Amino acid sequence: MFKVVFLTQWKWSRTAVLAGVFAAFALPILSVQQAGVFAGPTRELPGHARRLLDTVQTWGIAYPLLALVLGVLVAVTAWAADHRGRHVYALALPVPRWHYVLLRFAAGGALLLAPLAALGVGALLASASVTLPPGLQAYPVALTVRFGLALLVAYAVIFSISAGTPRTAAIVLSAIAFLVAVEVLAAAVHAPIDPLQFLGSRVLSGPFGIFTGRWMLIDV
Repeated sequence: MFKVVFLTQWKWSRTAVLAGVFAAFALPILSVQQAGVFAGPTRELPGHARRLLDTVQTWGIAYPLLALVLGVLVAVTAWAADHRGRHVYALALPVPRWHYVLLRFAAGGALLLAPLAALGVGALLASASVTLPPGLQAYPVALTVRFGLALLVAYAVIFSISAGTPRTAAIVLSAIAFLVAVEVLAAAVHAPIDPLQFLGSRVLSGPFGIFTGRWMLIDV
């Protein structure tokens, strides 16, 4: 049964997955495409290592953004057809609800392995294509592992929200809108209330903290 679920989800999300594979493979290679100027005898000149780090760091924001977008798209498409059909197909299957949800989750996770592998291959090729100045090292494996964790967090959170009814999603969005309204009103009356900052600090100190910090293929 997993094969059937996997193939149906592949049909629904293949455009996003294939685009993610291409982007994940190209991203680390593009991040070092200008690093050729540091190769050869000039690589030990002062300032070249800093320029290399700056070049790589400018691409760092793209890794968590790509992981977030891919996780959201695959999670949403996993339940889009069920929502359109009012979950009649899922309820008609001779399996418990939790088993069906687990199959859906596993199928989406398996699809995300493709862009994860593409990033790993791209990071290895990018690391091998540049001569690093003394004191710098490439971290293709660490970057790939972090990208995989970010994919998992984004996918799991959005999947759990999408697994519910549209009413559940509406409640979540309404809660966010309420917090934004409180934030605006508090700022208007100069009240010492900052719910978004409070919530953001709690979220970013938890699993979502994987999206923050430095995403560097090459570092000291």
